[in-house]
Amino acid sequence: QVQLVESGGGLVQAGGSLRLSCAASGRTFSTPRMGWFRQAPGKEREFVAAITWSGDTTYYADSVKGRFAISGDNAKTTGNLQMNSLKPEDTAVYYCAVRLSPGLPRDPRGYDYWGQGTQVTVSS
Repeated sequence: QVQLVESGGGLVQAGGSLRLSCAASGRTFSTPRMGWFRQAPGKEREFVAAITWSGDTTYYADSVKGRFAISGDNAKTTGNLQMNSLKPEDTAVYYCAVRLSPGLPRDPRGYDYWGQGTQVTVSS
């Protein structure tokens, strides 16, 4: 089992920044991959970014590329999502998730454990 807890969400003005963190506990040695997703009201959960814990591979959604940066520590205990130049359309609940098998899918069904989510609200 892996437990994930997100933090760092909040209210920010457009153009501002937030840093989300995801604390992992439990069988973190078997969690080689982490992803961030978001879900806005009335919309499906969508891929934001993903990383291998070794940090050698990262993927981003086109909508956040160049503005967001995903990172993870070598101890496989904390993942982060640095969000810059935030836009109102970035408003959503953000979730971190881990995957136990190879690959970095963009489909949320490809991830095995999920956090409870943290709200990010960007005002115009």
